[in-house]
Amino acid sequence: VDPYHSRENKRRPVTHCQAVSETAGSDGSCVQRDTYWPAVHETPTVVAQDQGVLPEGKHASDIMFVKIHAPWDTLCKYAEQMNIRMPFRKKCYFTDWKKKTMGSRFQLRFRQLKSWLPRNPMKLDKEALPDLEETDCYTAPFSRARMHHFTINNRETFFSNSTRSRIVHHVLQRTKYEDGKSKMGINRLLGNSTYEAAFPPHEGSYKSRHPIKTHGAQNHRHLLYERWARWGIWYKYQPLDLIRRYFGEKIGLYFAWLGWYTGMLIPAALVGLFVFLYGLFTMDSSQVSKEICEANTTIMCPMCEGNCSSWTLSDSCVYAKVTHLFDNGGTVFFAIFMAIWATVFLEFWKRRRAELTYDWDLIDWEEEEEELRPQFEAKYSRKERVNPISGKPEPFQPFTDKLSRLMVSVSGIFFMISLVLTAVFAVVVFRLIAMEKFASFQWEFVKKNWQFATSGTGVCINFMIIMSLNVVYEKVAYLLTNLEHPRTESEWENSFALKMFLFQFVNLNSSTFYIAFFLGRFAGRPGDYNKLFNRWRMEECHPSGCLIDLCLQMGVIMVLKQIWNNFMELRKPKMLLQNWWSRRKMKRAGEQNNSKEQLPQWDRDWNLQPMNAHGLVDEYLEMVLQFGFTTIFVAAFPLAPLLALLNNIIEIRLDAYKFVSQWRRPMPARATDIGIWHGVLEGIGVVAVITNAFVIAITSDYIPRFVYAFKYGPCVDKGYRHENDLGGTGYSGAMTRMGVRFRTVSVTEASWYVTIVQHLVFGIKTFIAHMIPDMPKDLCDRMRREKYLMQEMVYEAELEHLQKERKKNGKRYHHEWP
Repeated sequence: VDPYHSRENKRRPVTHCQAVSETAGSDGSCVQRDTYWPAVHETPTVVAQDQGVLPEGKHASDIMFVKIHAPWDTLCKYAEQMNIRMPFRKKCYFTDWKKKTMGSRFQLRFRQLKSWLPRNPMKLDKEALPDLEETDCYTAPFSRARMHHFTINNRETFFSNSTRSRIVHHVLQRTKYEDGKSKMGINRLLGNSTYEAAFPPHEGSYKSRHPIKTHGAQNHRHLLYERWARWGIWYKYQPLDLIRRYFGEKIGLYFAWLGWYTGMLIPAALVGLFVFLYGLFTMDSSQVSKEICEANTTIMCPMCEGNCSSWTLSDSCVYAKVTHLFDNGGTVFFAIFMAIWATVFLEFWKRRRAELTYDWDLIDWEEEEEELRPQFEAKYSRKERVNPISGKPEPFQPFTDKLSRLMVSVSGIFFMISLVLTAVFAVVVFRLIAMEKFASFQWEFVKKNWQFATSGTGVCINFMIIMSLNVVYEKVAYLLTNLEHPRTESEWENSFALKMFLFQFVNLNSSTFYIAFFLGRFAGRPGDYNKLFNRWRMEECHPSGCLIDLCLQMGVIMVLKQIWNNFMELRKPKMLLQNWWSRRKMKRAGEQNNSKEQLPQWDRDWNLQPMNAHGLVDEYLEMVLQFGFTTIFVAAFPLAPLLALLNNIIEIRLDAYKFVSQWRRPMPARATDIGIWHGVLEGIGVVAVITNAFVIAITSDYIPRFVYAFKYGPCVDKGYRHENDLGGTGYSGAMTRMGVRFRTVSVTEASWYVTIVQHLVFGIKTFIAHMIPDMPKDLCDRMRREKYLMQEMVYEAELEHLQKERKKNGKRYHHEWP
């Protein structure tokens, strides 16, 4: 008999589930299980076992589900120990002197005017979301001695399911299964294969036969699917409070950050689109494009010394016009705008994070002392020292051992970076060979557009190398991180995340750096061309500049990578196939058993995919790399923010669908920030300022043309063809590339430009960061006001309670504090 579906216990929720494979593990695992559960029984929890309904091909005895339920007394006991904040009193919105001022009357009129406007279609319907108790209540650390102070309308719903899961996990993590200092916790039992999995079950099915508008939501999972994970509501705001309530604060903060980043991309995408349209509308009026298109008699040197023939400058007319789309006057403005945008995005995210931590009661939350990783304890169990926080002895890693392992890890990182540079060199060699082949191609169309053919094939080959090396990098980063033996799980996660970012950032951007700053710099001149291995002539930029090659590199890689990531988002397509196949087998097994009852939730969750072992590292890494692509070389590709915006709209719903329907429910965890990724984003913002300044000064031809027009006249804004520029070359009748004719900006002048732009933008960024406080002033006032009111409420509630007790006992009482 299943006690969780009997009539007496039909309202009792299963808080935690352990999946036990009876055939897996050794005899020691059975002994550990037999020792572990009596220890769990010593705490007032309810434990039951149930054989799972398995697909065909497996026996029911192969797996056993251990279901755990924490009763009310246990929840209260550990909620007090864990210092969990619970609803205390309804918030009273006080009236202060500000509401009597002109500003408040103006705000009232503004609200009246706003009420006449059409309703914002992006807002969620309030009727469709549940009234979460804690949103309009003051909260305080739970105390059994003052239980009468808290708003307990229903004991079954006072502690949310995520809070119940956290409490049960807290108990399981501190229960011993053997005698010994480190023989404790469910994670270690999972690590030694005593148990196959441990997870909190979902609240029910995410789908219903009846529409939610008429019959309402069956549970929070169903509500999240209908109001968050469906594609039909892609334009709606996310229900962050409900996400936090169901999955915990850590996952809620990730989706809050992702939504904030996506919203901030809207102005950047609009400005980038305007810059692109400006280049499109002024394309025909570009003086450089006109001269290239009209140069029918200008003969250019052959691109190779074999079968290549000379060509006219007008053959690259289309290439020159396309270059103007991205290399125009708006490029400089957009680069400066995006550098400032990155600072504004991070500063306003700090304010948004402060509001969320206040609303989610994380202001006074302090992270508990983390447990040591089992691998760390097993490695350094013989060496101990006293923990300065807990005062208990624990394993200790000597400094010399830590330093030696760190040096090996750093050496591995540099080796992998050198492997990336080797791959970039191989792509460069391929481009040189392809340039020679395409320039002498028999097909006239390819021969005429050899620049596009060379760049396009080079980018595609480079993309395949990037995606192949990413697989290798993940395994190497995992190996190097385990080699370091981090002390706790958070240290392991931060170390792994940093390695993955360094590997993939270098892998993704190394070829882009080559094209931006090295392509065409070593080509030589007619009669004295530089050759690689004395065989292949070094690649040159197009006569209108090198920026179009950089733009093509960024555009193709960004589009292909986003398509690939979205295709693989659901942890490879086999996740969907495995989940579908498991559901099919479960349905067939139920039909064979002639069972009309619906399968228990833990059986259905067991057949879902577990959340990846790296947690949210992969999700953050994808977005941070996209942030780098959007800001670092944005001067060469102003459409990058628009592509990122479109991708993130899809990304939010894909992640939501994955968390709600395809993954087992992860263990709710608390966090106050996005962790190490905030520092990474700030570092990318600094790199973006430097690289964009160099791109405009070195890669783009806008600054050289600008300087030539005002410094080297006399043909100001009337062209750049100057016959004296070719004097002394010894090549009459042959024109070198356009850069030789008008690129008269020296290295010193370019360095001055880079220095001025960098200091200007850094000054603006610093000023903005100083002017925008990390916490809104009204939030500070609310926090101070709430602290004062909480003290008053505690005093009044305690006084009222004591007066009732005295009246009940027939004793005299007074209004003053007893």
